[in-house]
Amino acid sequence: MGRGRVELKRIENKINRQVTFSKRRNGLLKKAYELSVLCDAEVALIIFSGRGKLYEFGSSGVTKTLDRYQHCCFTSQENREEYETQSWQQEVIKLKAKYESLQSTQRQLLGEDLGALNVRELQNLEKQLEGALTQTRQRKTQIMTEQMEVLRRKERQLGDLNKQLKI
Repeated sequence: MGRGRVELKRIENKINRQVTFSKRRNGLLKKAYELSVLCDAEVALIIFSGRGKLYEFGSSGVTKTLDRYQHCCFTSQENREEYETQSWQQEVIKLKAKYESLQSTQRQLLGEDLGALNVRELQNLEKQLEGALTQTRQRKTQIMTEQMEVLRRKERQLGDLNKQLKI
């Protein structure tokens, strides 16, 4: 059974007002989170209580969302293009850094550039290499087993063929 409509007016009782604020604030924050997850939406929510306390939620950061909002609403097409260009440039910088990091990791896996690593990093690298070696050996064993099965089948077929030819 549902509740009836609530008359929208200021709650006079201070305690009831605070309880209602807390419950509805939490519900609103939950709805904002659910909207961001379910619909892959970028959501920012800012709430100031009656006492001036700040509550906020940002699916990808409130500041980032506000910046995006300002760029969408307060800039001309040229500024928007410039903003997009800057965004792409930042993305390129991030990708270059990731590429360099991956290259460094690859060199370390090949045994190069190990001088800058401490003991813990070297131990982690050793564990990674041992894990990769184990997987490689397992795959090699699997392939060899499959090849042996194929050769055994051929051997049986040739043996059967040889028997038929002798007969």
